[in-house]
Amino acid sequence: MSPASSRPSLLLLAPLAIERAALRRLEAHVVPVGMGCRRALAAADRARSLPAAAVGVAGFCGGLSENVRPGDVVVATSVGVDGSDDAVPCSSGPVIAALRARGIERVHAGHVVSSPRLVHGAARRRLADDGAIAVDMESTWLSEAAAGRPFAVLRVVTDTHATRLHRAAEAVRGYLRAHRALREAAPALVDWAEAVGERRILLAAPRSFCAGAQRAIATVERALELHGPPVYVRKQIVHNVHVVRDLAGRGARFVDSLEEVPQGALCVFSAHGVSPTVRRRADDRGLRVIDATCPLVTKVHREARRFADSGHQIVLIGHPGHDEVEGTVGEAPEAITVLDHVDQIDDLDLPSDSRMAYLTQTTLAIDEVDDAVRRLRRRFPHLVGPRRQDICYATSNRQRAIREIAGAADLVLVIGSGNSSNSRRLVEIAEREGCAARLIDDETGLDPAWLRGRATIGVTAGASAPQELVDRVVESLASLGRIDVEERRAGAEELRFSLPAELDQTDRRT
Repeated sequence: MSPASSRPSLLLLAPLAIERAALRRLEAHVVPVGMGCRRALAAADRARSLPAAAVGVAGFCGGLSENVRPGDVVVATSVGVDGSDDAVPCSSGPVIAALRARGIERVHAGHVVSSPRLVHGAARRRLADDGAIAVDMESTWLSEAAAGRPFAVLRVVTDTHATRLHRAAEAVRGYLRAHRALREAAPALVDWAEAVGERRILLAAPRSFCAGAQRAIATVERALELHGPPVYVRKQIVHNVHVVRDLAGRGARFVDSLEEVPQGALCVFSAHGVSPTVRRRADDRGLRVIDATCPLVTKVHREARRFADSGHQIVLIGHPGHDEVEGTVGEAPEAITVLDHVDQIDDLDLPSDSRMAYLTQTTLAIDEVDDAVRRLRRRFPHLVGPRRQDICYATSNRQRAIREIAGAADLVLVIGSGNSSNSRRLVEIAEREGCAARLIDDETGLDPAWLRGRATIGVTAGASAPQELVDRVVESLASLGRIDVEERRAGAEELRFSLPAELDQTDRRT
């Protein structure tokens, strides 16, 4: 299978002369179309036989969604004809990433509907209610030009439901703003087209949610079912923006401090755990608490108390400020020193014959922890540690899996949020294996510049990222050309955790 290394040609369809004027400096074959269904079908028929690796549509549109305004860019995830349930999928994630890489921020993605006539007033509200974010008069019919090739639609909003089109000056301002925006945004389609090509996809397994993340998310979902919104959650339940956004949409309220929770309200502690001080503050405020702390984090808390009670000074290998580390330190703050980097070992102000113990954050890279422990033992010969390592099984499994694919891939994509420790470690491990790696929240982070010349792409997801995001990234890669997907499995995971006792008691009462 050949990579997308040779420069692909982009066939770009533009209905209006003013739109084509904004595209004249692009390295693309721009095809004039004309306005409306009939001209679009004729142009699509002509364009089907024109040589190109990718086909795009660029032009103007009318905004339907409440949050779009003139000059905003719309990238179609699909296009369809007004009145029809059929939709043509479009390549969107890499286009959005290319726009962001060029510094274009006002970008919206969604279904674009094509109408054979101009749409105003109540008709626009109807289309918006049906889920469309923009309307044009050509894109769906122009999709026939793709003829199996990757297809993308980029439109810029000229007017919205609030635009007073009967006022000529207001309408003209919208077109001028859209023209400037289209000129700035259209090069992203060239970036997208340069990434088109067939690829091999290596899926790491295990990937995505671990048992602790599943339990924490299910805890909030069950609390919402039993008690109704709002359910307050201290910190992010897991470190993933999509999970947090979804739960917030269902009535969860995420807070940084218990002072933001009304007295007597229901509050869930996140999977990362909390300190005894936080628990006491919750009691003082009369909060009804549901503890979603991962049982493997609870194990580290118990170890911290055990070592502190036996008179040990504890080195906690982890990242200062991380929610999990803060909770563990809170178990014995006078006895715990956080070690962020091995170079700090020589600076520890403790005699070599001190009673020393070590613990670790559960989401660190195994090889880095092993190195830190070896160096600690050289400094403190009597160092003791946990009976079983603190790096959780899911972290270990995902790290083994990424090593399996990194050696065979040209690029590894790790799906996870920037504050996810275990996801960041996966990127670092792939890089140490000699493979380029990128951390992305979802398919809209899939910068096409990363894909040029790379034929084999590894894909995995951190333990706090949903499998749905993996599916969306793979679909985006498929929108750039034919893919061959192979799963590389480094182990199986069957561990499941029951929901917190507080929910079990509630279930029995109900």
